[in-house]
Amino acid sequence: MPKMKGTSLRRSRAGAGVVLASVTALFSLGGLHAVPAFAAGTAAQSPDKTRVTAAVLSLDGGSRKPLLNGKDTAYDTASVVKVDVLATLLLQAQDAGRHLTAQERALAEPMIRNSDNAATNTLWREIGGAPALEAANKRLGLTATQGGPGAKWGLTRTTASDQIRLLLSVFDGAATAHPASPLNKDSRTYIQTLMTRVADDQAWGVSAVSGSGYALKNGWLQRTATGLWDVNSVGRVTVDGHRYLVAVLSDGSGSMSEGISVVERAARQAVAATART
Repeated sequence: MPKMKGTSLRRSRAGAGVVLASVTALFSLGGLHAVPAFAAGTAAQSPDKTRVTAAVLSLDGGSRKPLLNGKDTAYDTASVVKVDVLATLLLQAQDAGRHLTAQERALAEPMIRNSDNAATNTLWREIGGAPALEAANKRLGLTATQGGPGAKWGLTRTTASDQIRLLLSVFDGAATAHPASPLNKDSRTYIQTLMTRVADDQAWGVSAVSGSGYALKNGWLQRTATGLWDVNSVGRVTVDGHRYLVAVLSDGSGSMSEGISVVERAARQAVAATART
């Protein structure tokens, strides 16, 4: 297993209680997760089963095609879908000619900053679930994302390229070479602000590429059938003054900490490769 940076490992351990509480709550609702293996002191075995795909797009370049490392196949989103849920909610509000209500903001903030599952459950129902998410995604330019069944938003399926398309719809104000996003400036700024203010225990994943100046959303879940972990991270990073959109999706890790290491290593390698092009 690749060695984790000390900061990432400390954050992972510090957030164990938060992860356990969050995941246990969703499990009790008939949701997606079992008790986290690393928090419980056990780990599933994942010999040669880990998959990872990273996609990177430079916001300072003219290309609209991300550099891919790995096969651009579908993965479970886990909690990275929460950015998509918020984008859908904001598009619906724009269509209605209104701003988000105080209650909607009170749910959106912990959904992104703390990865709060209960808030996501409420907003998933409010937007109209998978059909509404997929309708919004057509407008946002996503082509390969399928909403999760029923209330299981974490089982939404997506690709790394589609996550770059979603990030581009949020951050494209900084990239004039790209087409305009259906999200207006206020909506984009709102998502960006929440993604740059994630709680300390959430600050791992693609943020490992840059010491500061990042915006991100992470996701993780343990599959009950195999005991293996899906661990994902998406966001914008700044490296040596250059801005990149990064999406790393993985599954098949034996523990959450192993998955974090896989994701962070893949993010570093993909950004370094993009910087050389």
